[in-house]
Amino acid sequence: MRGTTHDGVVYLDHNATTPVAPEVLEAMLPYLRTAFGNPSSDHPIGQRARVAVATAREQVAALLGATADEIVFTSGGTESNNLAIIGTTVVAPTGRRRVVTSSVEHPATGAPCERLGARGWKVTRVPVSRAGLLDASAAIDALSSDVALCTMLLAQNETGALVPLGDLAPYAHGVGALVHADAAQAIGKIPVSVDELGVDLLSVAGHKCYAPKGVGALYVRRGTPLEPVLVGGGQEHGVRPGTENVASIVGLGAACELARSRLTLDAARVGLLRDELLSQLSTGIPALICHTPLDASLTNTLFVSFPGVRGTDLLARTSGVAASTGSACHAGDESPSSTLLAMGVAPDVAHAAVRLSLGRDTTSDEVAIAANLLISAYRRASAEGRASQIVKGK
Repeated sequence: MRGTTHDGVVYLDHNATTPVAPEVLEAMLPYLRTAFGNPSSDHPIGQRARVAVATAREQVAALLGATADEIVFTSGGTESNNLAIIGTTVVAPTGRRRVVTSSVEHPATGAPCERLGARGWKVTRVPVSRAGLLDASAAIDALSSDVALCTMLLAQNETGALVPLGDLAPYAHGVGALVHADAAQAIGKIPVSVDELGVDLLSVAGHKCYAPKGVGALYVRRGTPLEPVLVGGGQEHGVRPGTENVASIVGLGAACELARSRLTLDAARVGLLRDELLSQLSTGIPALICHTPLDASLTNTLFVSFPGVRGTDLLARTSGVAASTGSACHAGDESPSSTLLAMGVAPDVAHAAVRLSLGRDTTSDEVAIAANLLISAYRRASAEGRASQIVKGK
């Protein structure tokens, strides 16, 4: 096991981004050196790049249970989500001007829905329970003949909660709506089959599954109406124009192939470590509050609150642990997690939250080190907080 300690820091922020796997980097290198051709070129160097892109398309499709012609390469999860949401709604039939989503979406899906709302669309946001689980009955009740698209994340990026999108898809299709899954956090962590889910579109982000940043994919089921968001050349079936990022696409393909070969073992091993981390933290901090629904979540994710201490302050005191207070897209934002607020968590408890997300190379020793550092930092912060209150009292 390689471990995820870098420069003395235990890395527990895999939901923000993963390191590029050595096998992925090795696959990419030829396309950064000698095989640098444009896939649209007809000479041998261009043809080699074209074959590499085609191979990667097959590798991504194999992980999803799709066919290669249903995979569109993009610059990442955000572009994939925008293409899916904007690209389907712009060609939606007259009379369908509503989108159904959840109240705990990532900004990459939430913001496109907000843009539709600003353009006169109605956006229905389905609530979640206090445990962070989607209210499935409310989601079903929200579906009717005026809905063009049901778009939801497959795994919540902060709590790790899984969304039963496969249960909702038949109801959405029953009223004539399309179904899109933002699977950025799910890919490589849980089995994802587009047919079992019944989705029409599904987004992939490379940097969440040990591929480089700046590459992603969108699965588009054959026959799904989709208008390009960008215009230009005819690359990617004419849906996503622009010269292909060959090396990164090759990396995404290699990462998907790697995930396919080790997903089950990785999930089980990381799950044991996640539970070990929670146990150690709870023993050292009895007041700890866990927001992750452990029986219905990604096995690598732990979203917990350290009562009485702001999450940002705690992490500032724990230089030996790399983690976050929620989505990396909100880094530097002092407002409490909107996900926790949507779950009915009190603002002061939400401010105390820290997301700890493990990776396939995290070790038991690293878990113990991180737990000890966080416990020590919490105790120091709590003691200083009590001393401050005493001084104020005087």
